[in-house]
Amino acid sequence: MNKNLKISIVIPVYNEGAYLKDCLDAIGSLKNKPLEVIVVDNNSFDDSAFIAKSFKFVTYVKESTQGVVYARSRGFNEARGDIIARIDADTLLNDDWMVKVEEVFSQDKDLAAVSGESDYYDFVLRKFANKVDLILRGYVARRIPKTLFLHGANMAIRKSAWTKVKGKLCTVPGIHEDYDLAIHLSENGAKVIYREDIVAGVSIRRYGSSFFEFIRYTLVAPRSYAAHNLRYERYFLPVLLCVWALYVPAHFLYLAFDKSESKLSWQAYMENRKQFSRVNPATFMAYDRQ
Repeated sequence: MNKNLKISIVIPVYNEGAYLKDCLDAIGSLKNKPLEVIVVDNNSFDDSAFIAKSFKFVTYVKESTQGVVYARSRGFNEARGDIIARIDADTLLNDDWMVKVEEVFSQDKDLAAVSGESDYYDFVLRKFANKVDLILRGYVARRIPKTLFLHGANMAIRKSAWTKVKGKLCTVPGIHEDYDLAIHLSENGAKVIYREDIVAGVSIRRYGSSFFEFIRYTLVAPRSYAAHNLRYERYFLPVLLCVWALYVPAHFLYLAFDKSESKLSWQAYMENRKQFSRVNPATFMAYDRQ
């Protein structure tokens, strides 16, 4: 393993006070420390900024242009590491995550970017959700290997690869910025891979959205490819049908889980339903502002 390989971690944040502390605590507990941790605040109006600034190892950056694509790019441009790791504020990194990322880039000098698997830590049927996610991502990865996706909650990119494509990236609403990055990397001849062994804990909170919002969000993936004249709808259709079929039970189980009591309850469902709000990262609108 290349001991000189330095890794920066970038975390775009918009009203993530409920998750950010746990995310940063997990990073602080890693045995292999990153070169830096950059939290990019994208106009949060909760306590996200206060939480980020309370960690001495965090570099706090404010990006006023609304949209995760702008927050992501600001963080990537600020990063000083050889490798830029990108996670979400609800990501919980495993202790070996840094080691695996370092290894995969050290062993493959041609590798531009890598994305890993999800461990849904806040779902009562955790193993089932992880297995379904593994099957679906693996299915897509095998069918579109030349224009592979990246998953913003668990990914890393070589700084040199970012420098080559950052001026070509799309900034229009309605597409996933991480998918767009993968597409432009592939068009530039860069190597993008998916690794099942690079696992990060992520929240399954997307299932807490209303059915309409959930459908709208899931349709962004095939639209991201279609926007680049890549007609992959036939590959995404089985995936969409599967996640849509799972919505009703997953929605209830997610919102009904009382974390403090470690049990399901109707009261927890009603309370969480009232409080739940999740911005669609494919839009540039802060539509969950009250």
